[in-house]
Amino acid sequence: MKYRRVFRPGGTYFFTVNTHKRQKLFLNAGNVELLRMSMRTVMECQPFKIVAAVILPDHIHAIWTLPPGDADFPNRWRMIKGNFTRNLKCKPIIGQSQSRINKGEQFVWQRRFWEHLIRDESDLTNHIEYIHFNPVKHGLVSSPADWAYTSFLEYVKNGLYTVDWGANQELKFEDIGKE
Repeated sequence: MKYRRVFRPGGTYFFTVNTHKRQKLFLNAGNVELLRMSMRTVMECQPFKIVAAVILPDHIHAIWTLPPGDADFPNRWRMIKGNFTRNLKCKPIIGQSQSRINKGEQFVWQRRFWEHLIRDESDLTNHIEYIHFNPVKHGLVSSPADWAYTSFLEYVKNGLYTVDWGANQELKFEDIGKE
């Protein structure tokens, strides 16, 4: 059976976006701010709502809800990646494949990304928790509250989590995006 993407106008999607060859571009706070600025710039002309997000050293997880009648998340990611890459002061040069050189591509992002259409409230909750627990999963912190580049503390502020949620725990998530 051939795989087909499902584009649902106004849908809510989970994404995993990796850096090229898993470069740790987001250990630098300036690069994190540049990514946030790139997202805000794209949101001005191609609106979407960020439901939850985490920026890790070499990849991003995010959940977006698109406007009614709109399913064009690929173009949004292309614009975010392009804006970030154009404004990145120190561009990485590792892994120069001839194919990328021939296409004039930079060595910042993995070409593709993983997307998953959120099916229902349970699926949404599972993916939000996966996003917020991800820094713990990767051994970067012992509590989601200790990671600066996440929507977790917004959820705490809004009363959806306690600040100690996920701290010193081992949570398992099945069927969550490719990393």
